[in-house]
Amino acid sequence: MEIARQTNVNKAASHRQLPAAPASTIRNLKLLLTAANCLFLSLGNAGGPIFLRLYFLHGGRRQWLSSWIQTAGWPILLLLLAFSFIHRRRSDPSAPLFHLSRRLFTAAVVIGLLTGLDDFLYSYGLSFLPVSTSAVLIATQLAFTAFFAFVIVRQRFTAFSVNAVALLTVGAAVLALHSGGDRPAGVTVAGYWKGFALTLGAAALYGLVLPLVELAYGKAGRPVTYTLVMEMQLVIGFFATALSTVGVIANHDFQAMAGEAATYGLGEAKYYAVIVAAVIFWQLFFLGAVGVISCVNTLLAGIIIAVFIPVVEVLGVIFLHEKFSTEKGVALALSLWGLASYSYGEYRESKKKKKNQNELQSENLPAV
Repeated sequence: MEIARQTNVNKAASHRQLPAAPASTIRNLKLLLTAANCLFLSLGNAGGPIFLRLYFLHGGRRQWLSSWIQTAGWPILLLLLAFSFIHRRRSDPSAPLFHLSRRLFTAAVVIGLLTGLDDFLYSYGLSFLPVSTSAVLIATQLAFTAFFAFVIVRQRFTAFSVNAVALLTVGAAVLALHSGGDRPAGVTVAGYWKGFALTLGAAALYGLVLPLVELAYGKAGRPVTYTLVMEMQLVIGFFATALSTVGVIANHDFQAMAGEAATYGLGEAKYYAVIVAAVIFWQLFFLGAVGVISCVNTLLAGIIIAVFIPVVEVLGVIFLHEKFSTEKGVALALSLWGLASYSYGEYRESKKKKKNQNELQSENLPAV
C-alpha cells in the first residue's frame, strides 16, 4: 500500500515537472524578443513625435491632452496579458494572475508618475518647437541616460559604446548649429525658448527613468519574463495616464476636443485619426523601451532613441515639409555610424562571453 502510494506521488510529480527548454531555444527566443522590442521602440520613436507634432501643426492646442495621448494606449496591454494568462493556465492551472510583486508594483507607480510628468514637459515643449528642433534636444537624453545608468545601475562602458555616445552627441550638436532660425510662425521668442527649456527637461527626466526601470528589474528577485515586462508597463502607463487625466479634467480638454476637431486644418475625421495613430505609436515606444531594457540594457534603449532622431528629421521633411539641410545629412551619417559602433561592440562582447563559457566548460570536464 505504501509503495503504491509513493509510486502515485512520484508519477504526479513527474507530470508537474515540465522538461527544460534547450539552451539554444531560450537563446533564440531572447533574440526574437530583443528584435521585436527594438522594432517596437523604433516604430514608436519615429511615429510618435511626427503624429504629436501633426496634432499641433494643424490646430491642436491642448498640452495636457497631448500628454495624455502618449500613454493612453495602456489598455492594449490588457488584451495581450489576457492571452498570456490563458496560455499559462492551460499549461499550469495554478498559474497566478499577476507576476508583479509589491516592490515592483511600487516601483512601477513611481516610474509611471515620473513618466506622466515627462510626457507633459515633452508635449508642452513640442507645442512651441518644430519636430526637428525638438529631436535635437531629445538627443541629449542619451547623455543623461549614460550618466544615470552609470550612477544607478553601474552600467559598464566599452570603447565602442563610448564611441557611439560621442558620435550621437556630435550629431546632435551638428543639428543644433542649424536650429536657431526655425522658430515656427506665431511663436514668440520667449515661447520658443520656453519650449527649448521644457524639452531639455523632458530629455533629462527620461534619461533618469530608463535606468530606474533597469534598477527595478534588478531588484525583482525573480526572472524577468516578457509577461512581467508587460505587467510593469501596464502599471506605468496607467499611473502616467492618471496624472495626465487630472490635468486634462482641470483644463476641460475633453470638452474642447469637439471644437478643435471642427476647426482642425486636416478635417474632423483626420483629427481623431491623428490622435488614435499617436496613441498607438507612443504605446509601441514605451513597450519597446521597457522590453529592450529587460532583454539587453538601458544603454541600448538610449542608443536606439538617439539614432532615430535624424530619422525623425527626415520624416519631418517628407510629411511636415520641413527643410532638409546639409547639417541634417551629416547628423544622420554620424548617428548611423554610432549605431554601427555600438552593434559591433555588442557582437564582440557576446563572442568574448561565449568563448569564456566554452573555456570554463572545458576546464570542468572530468579527466579521462
